[in-house]
Amino acid sequence: MLAATKAVSGSAVFPIVISTWDFGREANEGAWAVLAKGGRAVDAVEAGVRVTEAAGNNFTVGLGGLPDRDGRVTLDACIMDDKYGCGSVMCLENILHPVSVARLVMDKTPHIILVGEGAQAFALANGFKKVDLLTPASKKAWKEWLKTSKYEPVINIENKMNSGKDSLPGRKYNHDTIGMLAIDQQGNVSGACTTSGMAFKMQGRVGDSPVIGAGLYVDNEIGGATATGVGEEVIRIAGAHLIVELMRQGFTPQQACREAVERIVKRSPAKAKEMQVGFLALNKQGVHGAFCLQEGFSYAVKSASETQMHTGQHYF
Repeated sequence: MLAATKAVSGSAVFPIVISTWDFGREANEGAWAVLAKGGRAVDAVEAGVRVTEAAGNNFTVGLGGLPDRDGRVTLDACIMDDKYGCGSVMCLENILHPVSVARLVMDKTPHIILVGEGAQAFALANGFKKVDLLTPASKKAWKEWLKTSKYEPVINIENKMNSGKDSLPGRKYNHDTIGMLAIDQQGNVSGACTTSGMAFKMQGRVGDSPVIGAGLYVDNEIGGATATGVGEEVIRIAGAHLIVELMRQGFTPQQACREAVERIVKRSPAKAKEMQVGFLALNKQGVHGAFCLQEGFSYAVKSASETQMHTGQHYF
């Protein structure tokens, strides 16, 4: 096992990986398999979120993700490394691992974003195979939703859906994301974010998850941040970039996440009470923090000294 290196602050260690929600535990194990061998953070975050993309047991990421209102599962993902390299795919259909396609966009093209049919053609040209992402469970949920075709997001519904505490048919579905940040043995920071987007969304809708600077941002001098929840509100404040810049000014990760949440509340107090947005950040010293609008946001941490779930503090 790789020896842990004490962070400058003494309050954390690295290598370290953190990720959003309860399914981040399994994803962190995938990332740790890379970090523990001295691998790069960018390889770790790709490997980590691939675990969630392929799991098929949640309704918000990858295989089995709830479709748009036309029954099409469209995936969004992005990745960012320690050298400002970044790649993103949006509205990608029938490809199991959008984060790996985003990685190839970063590594193999002069572009940052590929979308829709172009993203799929690029994936197929690089050896990816078509996969039917609409599982029987997600198809059943979509058929049930079609009876009313009414979108009513429920705060933190992803926790109930993914824990088996709620039956699938007839529910009002929200969406969610896995965002992951890691620091490797060399002290370099990277991040990834992937989602199937808002359940029963309009065709072509894209949230914050694949938007560099909104759902994810990394600056290797400072650290990184990622977001989860209602993407439109995260985009409006360029949430992840805002948090990194606040950390540059001396804010702790938690303070920076709280400031971002407060900006959302200030812009629209009444609306903010009815939705969930959570931010997660990791600074260059390996210190992590989170803050969200509503109670219920959790995140997973994995290092040589810690494997633990944390609960984000909340505004309301």
